[in-house]
Parts: sequence; C-alpha cells; structure tokens
Amino acid sequence: MAGSVFEFELKTLTGEPYPLAALAGRPLLIVNTASRCGFTPQYAGLQALWTKLGDQPNGLVIIGVPSNDFGNQEPGEATAIGEFCDRNYGVTFPLMAKAHVKGREAHPLFKWLGDQGGFLSRPRWNFYKYLTRRDGTLQTWFPSTTTPGSSKLVGAVEDAL
Repeated sequence: MAGSVFEFELKTLTGEPYPLAALAGRPLLIVNTASRCGFTPQYAGLQALWTKLGDQPNGLVIIGVPSNDFGNQEPGEATAIGEFCDRNYGVTFPLMAKAHVKGREAHPLFKWLGDQGGFLSRPRWNFYKYLTRRDGTLQTWFPSTTTPGSSKLVGAVEDAL
C-alpha cells in the first residue's frame, strides 16, 4: 500500500499524465466533483480558496476529480466538463479526467484515501474533500455538506499550510 498521496498519478481533462509527485511538499485538497449535483455550487468556493491560497509558493493545490458514480450527475465528457466549470464558475484549479471514486473500479487514489480515513471517509456522494499534509499523508476529510468556505475546512487548510 502507498504511504503518500504523492505516489499516485491522475490524468488531466485532456488525458495528460498528472503525477502527484510533482506536487510533493504542498498540501492538497482533492475533491470528487459533479456538474449536475445540488453541491455543484461548491465549485465557486473551491475556486475562491484556490485564488486565495493556491498562488503562494508551496501553497495549497486543489484538485477536482469529476465522477459519475452518484446519481448520474456527471454524464458529460472531458470537453463538456471543462467548459461547464469555466463558464459557470471560472475554475482555474486543476481538473482531472472523470474517474470512479467508489467500489471495485475506484481509482487507486480514492481507495487509498478511503483506507487512510477509515470507512466513513469513503465517498458517499459528490464533493467529498480530502486534505493531505505537506508530507503526503491524509490530514482529514470532509463530507459533501462541508462547504469550501466553512471555518472547519479553512482552519484545517491553514493548519496544513
């Protein structure tokens, strides 16, 4: 089993490799996202957090991972997902290719995050959030109902920084 988030690789919306090792030393906020969900407006809060903290040297990196695992709420392909996020929320943080985040087909990163956080941390809906420390270990996780601007999440991010 991996010991660090930095041992995983994702694919970008355009299919390019996105090795998390390139982000070593930075805290990450990894979020499973969807475009047609009641929590979709959280993109705005994620973008605000990214704008505030992502530009700092060794600052927070927010990574959105679209998933269609819950309620068929991300049925689009990569181009449609990117256009939706840009047009509606001005998203500039990294967005990855659509991936499974639960079950046997879950991306290894989400299997690892669920193992690290325990049973209750496994995504049960869109917009679960996972915060990792600079050393690549899981610091904490947040359910869909925790907004990106909540004092609980912002406080944890500030601790990670």
